[in-house]
Amino acid sequence: MLTAKQLEGIRHLQNQCEQNDKIKLKLNWEMLRERQDESLDFFVWEDDELIAYLALYGFGSTVEVCGMVKPGERRKGHFTTLWKQAQQAIQSKRFNKVLFNAPGTSESAKGWLAVRPCTYSFSEFHMHWKQKELAEIVEVKLREATLQDKEFETTLDAEAFSLSIEDAVSYYDERLSREREYRYIIEIDETPVGKIRVMRNQDESYLSGFAVLAECRGKGYGNQALQWIVKQELPTGNIIKLDVETKNDQALKLYERIGFVQQERQDYYEVPLAQT
Repeated sequence: MLTAKQLEGIRHLQNQCEQNDKIKLKLNWEMLRERQDESLDFFVWEDDELIAYLALYGFGSTVEVCGMVKPGERRKGHFTTLWKQAQQAIQSKRFNKVLFNAPGTSESAKGWLAVRPCTYSFSEFHMHWKQKELAEIVEVKLREATLQDKEFETTLDAEAFSLSIEDAVSYYDERLSREREYRYIIEIDETPVGKIRVMRNQDESYLSGFAVLAECRGKGYGNQALQWIVKQELPTGNIIKLDVETKNDQALKLYERIGFVQQERQDYYEVPLAQT
């Protein structure tokens, strides 16, 4: 696991970069806090201060790359050095897709990527729920998922998020150890029609993996399920968050109707495997 010093260094560097660049970095803190693999994080320290950092996040056969360099230490080759180290880990773990994650307004990230052999893939909006009156839930019920729901969850993940069933199963297995994550099955008349996950941290409740069976969409089940989750999380006092692809108009409209508001944008760039 990452040490307390490493986690504090990452947090401090993140705050420096976000304040200087007026951006928000997507560092997947829920994964960093529960790291089991020491070969996914790369550091440059100077006098006990972290000045550059790169992280790999595996999602089945896909790996996402995110990193940062202290504002006063940029253009010195630190991030390029870290990327060369990360490439070796990517090759050894046999990932078959590499995505760089960069804040949509980060000029330094765009400048670094501009001279690399990568292509724009897609973007996501980060969204926060704002105070809004919620409707009474009358049709759907949510229950905590059990291991008996694995086939339903993985099959729906594969269908809804265009994953191979192997990747869906691998991702499911990786997440089981997350102590602060709760998985819910959405039901109509005790029949599963969808699912959603909630990662509950100290000051935020992050929603992910939300999907409804294709034949059950357009009936208001997803709307009710999301409102159910929001109502459940309100007593925690947490900020309720989620991410959604910018081109997913149907999902965007659904989230906005419930009270979610767009925040920053994250852009993803695919790196050809030959270049890793």
